[in-house]
Amino acid sequence: MAALTQLLGESAPIAAVREQARRLLRTASPGRRLPPILILGETGTGKGLLARTIHDHSPRADGPFVNVTCSALTESLMESELFGHEKGAFTDARTLKRGLVEVADRGTLFLDEIAELSPGVQGKLLRFIEEKTFRRVGGTRDLVVDARVVAATNRNLEEDVRAGRFRQDLFYRLSVLPIELPPLRHRASDVALLVSAFLDACSRDLGRRVRHVEPEAMERLRQHTWPGNIRELRNVIERAVLLAEGDAIRLSNLPRELQQADSGGEPASRAELGAEGVDLAELERMLLREALRRAEGNRSEAGRLLGLSRHQVRNRLAKYGGEP
Repeated sequence: MAALTQLLGESAPIAAVREQARRLLRTASPGRRLPPILILGETGTGKGLLARTIHDHSPRADGPFVNVTCSALTESLMESELFGHEKGAFTDARTLKRGLVEVADRGTLFLDEIAELSPGVQGKLLRFIEEKTFRRVGGTRDLVVDARVVAATNRNLEEDVRAGRFRQDLFYRLSVLPIELPPLRHRASDVALLVSAFLDACSRDLGRRVRHVEPEAMERLRQHTWPGNIRELRNVIERAVLLAEGDAIRLSNLPRELQQADSGGEPASRAELGAEGVDLAELERMLLREALRRAEGNRSEAGRLLGLSRHQVRNRLAKYGGEP
């Protein structure tokens, strides 16, 4: 069985993920009725990389890998983009269109940010997972497609089910084979290995001759809690490679928040519970306000800073009348 070496790291958490992925590969042959895979994890933990790795190491590797970011699909066109439409199905449907589900035949359909699908499309996806059949928008006959569904989310789908935002039956169907990617703060021993890989890749891509990281800078990289996980680490290394003078990344090349050492691996700033307690609603408003300020009003970025989805940020804003 392949080593799944794209999933870098020697820590126990990432080794467990590799082992779980290897076991799932045994059932990936085309023609078999395959349960879907659900990849869970915070933003930036590498869910897309894991999905691609599972595809590349499976018997379906010669088939297509169709990557769909569900949040990028407008609700009005979501069903048509995924399942296609017949000519004349609606005003602008001038020709027949194959959907992304159909394009993924004999391969893997990766649905990233699956919690963003509309309820109607969730129902149609459930039928496809269970029966491998669907109809194009405006169609009258069932089409059969052999595609393995791999879904991913950084949301708590159980909370979304309780809130009525996600179908319970689809959640149960997706949860047959879940894999949870650990956040980078839970695998700090892998930071140096990841830094080395990103340093080589960024130096090559950017045409720089940066070869190593000075010890003080590396220690700060190890200490940081990485709320943006592996994606944040790669961005930091790319920035440092661009700023480096000579062949080494120095402490001065790191972002300001990394130049100030964290304490014992904990976040540099922590909320304190005073003798009189704390007003949680006011604390939440304060954190929302600060995250939106740093993100220049971008709700997705504010959510990343807070460990929330864009919809969770929107819901919390609505609770406070639109403004934190």
